[in-house]
Amino acid sequence: MIPFNVPPCVGTEINYITDAISKHKICGDGEYTKKCNAWFEEKTGAKKVLLTTSCTHATEMAALLCDIKPGDEVIMPSFTFVSTADAFVLRGATVVFVDIRPDTMNIDETKIEAAITDKTVAIVPVHYAGVACEMDTIMDIAKRHNLKVVEDAAQGVMSTYHGKALGTIGDFGAYSFHETKNYSMGEGGALLINDEANTEMAEIIREKGTNRAKFFRGQIDKYTWVEAGSSYLPSELNAAYLYGQLEKAQEIFDDRMNSWNKYYDAFKELADAGKVELPTVPEGCEHNAHMFYLKCKDLEERTALISYAKENDILMVFHYIPLHSAPAGKKYGRFAGEDVYTTKESERLVRLPLYYGLTDEDHAKVVKVVKDFYNGR
Repeated sequence: MIPFNVPPCVGTEINYITDAISKHKICGDGEYTKKCNAWFEEKTGAKKVLLTTSCTHATEMAALLCDIKPGDEVIMPSFTFVSTADAFVLRGATVVFVDIRPDTMNIDETKIEAAITDKTVAIVPVHYAGVACEMDTIMDIAKRHNLKVVEDAAQGVMSTYHGKALGTIGDFGAYSFHETKNYSMGEGGALLINDEANTEMAEIIREKGTNRAKFFRGQIDKYTWVEAGSSYLPSELNAAYLYGQLEKAQEIFDDRMNSWNKYYDAFKELADAGKVELPTVPEGCEHNAHMFYLKCKDLEERTALISYAKENDILMVFHYIPLHSAPAGKKYGRFAGEDVYTTKESERLVRLPLYYGLTDEDHAKVVKVVKDFYNGR
């Protein structure tokens, strides 16, 4: 079976994990955590980057830093993972879903303003498949309405929007290093802070509500509980695993992009014939080859393609069930405007195997099976 995903591994991870163990420092904020933070700060230009236990927790921290309170409203797409909403629901907010664009599957920036009420405090754009949302428009709306912007860039590491790293455009950004992502630590994430004024409070929240980070820097002679917080520090073992991949970040990027481009070129004939739709990357957006998807005619055809692929030992998968149709989505949120594309487009999308180290042989087999499926219809 050709898997949908294989967690990335470059070969040096175990050496760094062993090194962390030998130095008797395996809890959070050790040498490898700091190396990862520094790598991302240099690579993205973010004012501060803090490694976290997950992208979910990075988004939770952003919600705390935005001072989300019960009764507040937060605008986001319904086509996203549950963590995008959970972080704000946990603070008592109502999530307000708006429709997506059918070309990128990102939030439709033209629908946001109509969803704003006097209770709205934040917009959460989700950069689907590592392709940027239309951030200039979103930031303009946020500025005019005095709203916070939290970028869910879980899939957007190494992607840019007009030269700016995803996660560095809004007030906060959140990255994921789950095993399904381009760069992984098993479970993990990072919070990107784009205003230095938020750094101290972020450190406090991340360290169980204490000013422990200042103590370790020698800025105070003892630390204490100063604010509500939680434990958002990942283990040094996870950070050590990630650091090995960051050293090979460009190699991983190039390998995935090669697979992505070969898929695109291979399926262009099917797209030109109107049998499938290919991903769209708008001008000014540089993506990271996080995923390659096709859009089938409808749900029935997608189901048939997935079954056909499985019969031929290939695992293809669909993606999110829109949150507004889920039980919790109905309980904690509402859809503003009309669902023109969210449900319809989500039912057509199928994701193909794409991971670091995908062999030419397996890639060719995936292409052949898809073409055989459509040639037989």
